[in-house]
Amino acid sequence: MKKYQQLLILVGIAMIIGSGCGKNVLDVTPPDKLASSLFWKTPDDADKALTGLYNTLYASSGGYATSQYTVFAWDNFTDDSYGQYNYGGGLDALTGGITPQSGDFVLSYYTNCYQAIASVNSFLANVDKVLSGDKLTQYKGEAYFLRAFNYFWLAQLYGNTVIVTEDPFSLDYKSSRAKSDRDAVLKQVLTDLDAAIAALPDDAYGNGHAVKSTAQGYKVRVLLFQKNYAAAAALAQQIITGNKYSLNPSYAGNFYKPDQNNSKEIMFSVKYLRPNILHQDVAISVNLQRWKGEQGTQDLINEYEAADGKDTASSAVYVPGKPYEHRDPRMRQTFFFPGDTKAQGWPFTGALAIATPGKDSWTTGYYAVKKWLDPSLVDPDYGTIDDNDFVLLRFADVLLMYAEAQNEVAGPDASVYSAIKLVRNRSNMPDLPAGLSQTQMRAKIRHERRVEFALEGLRYFDLRRWGIAAQKLNGFVPNPLQPTIKTKYLPQYDFWPIPQTEIDRNAPVLIQNSGY
Repeated sequence: MKKYQQLLILVGIAMIIGSGCGKNVLDVTPPDKLASSLFWKTPDDADKALTGLYNTLYASSGGYATSQYTVFAWDNFTDDSYGQYNYGGGLDALTGGITPQSGDFVLSYYTNCYQAIASVNSFLANVDKVLSGDKLTQYKGEAYFLRAFNYFWLAQLYGNTVIVTEDPFSLDYKSSRAKSDRDAVLKQVLTDLDAAIAALPDDAYGNGHAVKSTAQGYKVRVLLFQKNYAAAAALAQQIITGNKYSLNPSYAGNFYKPDQNNSKEIMFSVKYLRPNILHQDVAISVNLQRWKGEQGTQDLINEYEAADGKDTASSAVYVPGKPYEHRDPRMRQTFFFPGDTKAQGWPFTGALAIATPGKDSWTTGYYAVKKWLDPSLVDPDYGTIDDNDFVLLRFADVLLMYAEAQNEVAGPDASVYSAIKLVRNRSNMPDLPAGLSQTQMRAKIRHERRVEFALEGLRYFDLRRWGIAAQKLNGFVPNPLQPTIKTKYLPQYDFWPIPQTEIDRNAPVLIQNSGY
């Protein structure tokens, strides 16, 4: 793995030396001089290096207009969204399948996560040269969290990957290293998360730096992924009773500035700040509204209940022939519908003043995205600037993860109902009916996750960890008006292929995942 490890060092070290707060602001000198002569001399170097670690969150996906953590692009891999421009590679993955030669997310998450890990490893090996005491403890805690964050992505997507925790400068390039299995990678994730939890401040998240509860929330995700429901429920309950977070009264306000800045619901996000830290290539509003790069499927729209909490067939308030009225409010807070105007938040004027499928890249049979749109914008186009943070963890997720885990452990007890009630009532949806069985409650929780987190990038991973991705996505028809177009999901996709470029560099030690 000589070439592979050298790549990690050269790119990882470059990324760690970002200065100030700007994204991708690098001051790079030859790697053989960084550690010995120019860096790790003062506490200020530690601040710059920590900024460099967070800068890895802005890594490019290799796909046009889609940075790695453009969360809504992930829904193009699912039954929730259609991406006509293949952002993140979702269109290719769904219609043509995933191969070792696939680009975009299939390639970039592997490469970018390892680059970030190399940066973390260098940071951990050197930061104690310039810091001590509580500040050293906290900074190392943030680094442990970010390493866990990246290894968890690798574990979820590729499963069996290489574990590297050493200082890049200490690696032996004459030796090779094989993959570890997914369980070993997840063990490393939990080890790092536990180290982060022990070291990070017990504060509410707010300034872009991970805190104790951020690491705890990600640990709940890992435990759910492992189906360790008892431990997941206990830790989620600990976050809930910690009373550091609450649901934002404005569901939509979690997804645009300035409302995001004051949301007590956000537990971790990729921070942007105009004019220096902006989204790659174009504004979110141009991607979603002008280009319609992600569009909701009819299948997702059908998932939203009527306003009385019943399905549209049995609802007393749903009016046949008016399918977009008297529905779960989250539906209209997430999508635009035919006939919408400025009164419904439609951002365009002039000839486009009335929302019309078939116009301005809006594919007939789908729905234009409203979520993530700054409601103050008018006619978003090239040159538009927005700085929405990409929200990666919300308190609503902790509540629903608790409900899911506790239901698997004890069935639908009062605490399960209570957690779901908070999420539903925030959007003025009624309580769930009493007396549900464990199986019925499981279906309700899965429904709630789908509508609560639509266009937030969680659906793909939920389907995979529930073991129903192939059932839902293989042969799925995204657009009822085009019934011959169906999506593809094969069982081996639960483990993405290692990019072929990495296999070629490191054969025969690095072995491809099975099925490819």
